[in-house]
Amino acid sequence: MARVLAITLNPALDLSIGLDTLMPGTVHRAGEARSTPAGKGNNVARVLAAHGHQVTVSGFLGAANAGVFETAFADWGVADAFIRVAGETRTNVKLAESAGRVTDINTAGAAVADDDWAGLLAEIDSQAETQSFSAAVIAGSLPPGVAPARLAELVVRLNEFGVPVWLDTSGEALAAAIAACPAWVKPNVDELAAWAGRTLAEEATVLDAAAALQQAGVTNVVVSRGAAGVFWQGERQTLAATAPRVSVVSTVCAGDTLVAGLMHGRLSGWSDDDTLAFAVALSADAVTRIGVGRSDTAEFETLRQSVAVQAVVERGPRVKRGSLSAAGENRT
Repeated sequence: MARVLAITLNPALDLSIGLDTLMPGTVHRAGEARSTPAGKGNNVARVLAAHGHQVTVSGFLGAANAGVFETAFADWGVADAFIRVAGETRTNVKLAESAGRVTDINTAGAAVADDDWAGLLAEIDSQAETQSFSAAVIAGSLPPGVAPARLAELVVRLNEFGVPVWLDTSGEALAAAIAACPAWVKPNVDELAAWAGRTLAEEATVLDAAAALQQAGVTNVVVSRGAAGVFWQGERQTLAATAPRVSVVSTVCAGDTLVAGLMHGRLSGWSDDDTLAFAVALSADAVTRIGVGRSDTAEFETLRQSVAVQAVVERGPRVKRGSLSAAGENRT
């Protein structure tokens, strides 16, 4: 399997709490509560390692509570190349209601000093020089002290080592990193709309905004659309995928699982259709549990067979798309 570098600049301990219905200002009794070392890049790393890839994780960890992450990394079977910084890694709270709604309470994270950033760049250089990574993923928000321009600097650095970069972030960080031309970007519709500066209420407008991302230099644009499915605009074609309806427990790790599924398929040499079907099924599995998706369950093959993948339009590279001929309304 492939060697992958997974970078989480602002990891978190995810405290996920299951509730019947959230009623502000009242006392609740949790149905389930779990604290998990997480962060978007770490979630991707966990899935990739479970599927046999050799994964190195990096970014910034608060030294005061790094131990829980170190234990998790050992359990997942990933190599730890995180830079320790002063303070604690943040805790984010996820309130998951039985009807599927999730309320996120995210904190800022430990501050990163200039010396910390220099240490990360030196660590990335060392890892890239010795590990021959097939891909790198940078996912999640930026911690205090890391400006969006520094994320672009990191993408450029990995590009110079010949490592394709998969990016999953939002806001100013997304805009800055796009200018550095990552190979893959996975926004959701809201994140894509914020980048485009307009509402994306129709499928055609989503596709046009994704095409604009490609015009900006991103080869592959994957747009997660929640219950409406996924668009993937690649080098030669645009694919749309839907998935079967499932009982939603939590949507927290669905996007990270989608990225990991896509990376697994691409790094394994699968066809685009098989890659997208696997990734969407894995993401669908993720929403049925608190945590990342799994492909080793009895139900997974049924999920994968139920994913519908179709070409939107055959085209040459970076040509404006036509409209989607058909799309389902199934839940991912």
